[in-house]
Amino acid sequence: MARPKGTKNIMRTPEEKEMIIHEYLDSGLGYRVIAKKYNIEEKLFRKWIKKYNEFGIEGLKSNTGKKSTGRPKSKLDQIEQLQNEILKLRIENERLKKGYYVKGDGARKEYVTSLEKNTK
Repeated sequence: MARPKGTKNIMRTPEEKEMIIHEYLDSGLGYRVIAKKYNIEEKLFRKWIKKYNEFGIEGLKSNTGKKSTGRPKSKLDQIEQLQNEILKLRIENERLKKGYYVKGDGARKEYVTSLEKNTK
């Protein structure tokens, strides 16, 4: 019993999940009956029950959208920021001495020659 394609997930709060679990525990009905009543996947409902038994209501909190992507950004102090800026300027200066300049930014960087003999 999968969610129909094109529909959104129902995001339930930990309190709602806890209420559904308590109904399951108090009523004596099977987890399949309760899962079907609230339109929840049986496997997901069993996970909720397991997490609730292990961690309580804290285990029912959603982690959706809380993962970070990429490397964590380190906080550079002012001296390190200035040193990085000096290094970038030195690199740019050396490129200009050789007759190249950078066009674009990031992954779209392109090194273009500025000397007349290298251009067509």
